[in-house]
Amino acid sequence: MLKPVEKKSLSEAVFEQLRDEIVSGRMEAGSALPAERALGEMLNVNRGAVREALKKLEQARLIQISHGGATRVLDFHETGGLDLIAALVTRTDGRVDAKVARGVMELRSALGADIARRCAQRSPERSTALFEIVKRMGRADGDLGELLELNLEFWTELVDGSRNVAYRLAYNTVRDLLGELSTLFAAMLAEETTDLATHRRIAEAVRDSEVDDAEFYARDLMSRGEERVSKVAELIEEDK
Repeated sequence: MLKPVEKKSLSEAVFEQLRDEIVSGRMEAGSALPAERALGEMLNVNRGAVREALKKLEQARLIQISHGGATRVLDFHETGGLDLIAALVTRTDGRVDAKVARGVMELRSALGADIARRCAQRSPERSTALFEIVKRMGRADGDLGELLELNLEFWTELVDGSRNVAYRLAYNTVRDLLGELSTLFAAMLAEETTDLATHRRIAEAVRDSEVDDAEFYARDLMSRGEERVSKVAELIEEDK
């Protein structure tokens, strides 16, 4: 249900409430939003804040504004982009949606293998930075939070080395999500982030331009986190 928002960052608060209503399915695709005046009264905000929020929703391809007609909710499955993942992973009650988290990890694994391959093919010089990060991981003394940060730094080097801007933008979404939920994912990715040997093998494959090895070890490494999240998702589904 919609509720009055606090009078700070009004347009952002309105945007987030309406976005959550749409992605949760409480506002169904094809349904018409109330008029700006009515929304303002429901949310206890001015029309300017509502109008700005609606523009952001339109930019996110969650609604279609028809001047002179009704503003309708779009099916975000057909129109949305990766920027919606963060909103989908964390439910309105603050809990993580295990199915969406599993999908994020599957996307990460699929991209990661080819990212490592492209880096080995196009940027063997990146290995110097990769080896340095592995050394720092060795000095982290098992601190899972620090290891997750270094793991993300390791993959940032690889994705930049892939010289693929589409991969970089997709990676940014996954990286930011893992960072925002670091407390949760630091534990789930522990088997991956503590495996310095495989990180080192990826760095060696990049250095030697061994594209198949880079792809193999990257897939092997990322499969650990994917499997862990998948098991958690299955347990949650069984409890329902």
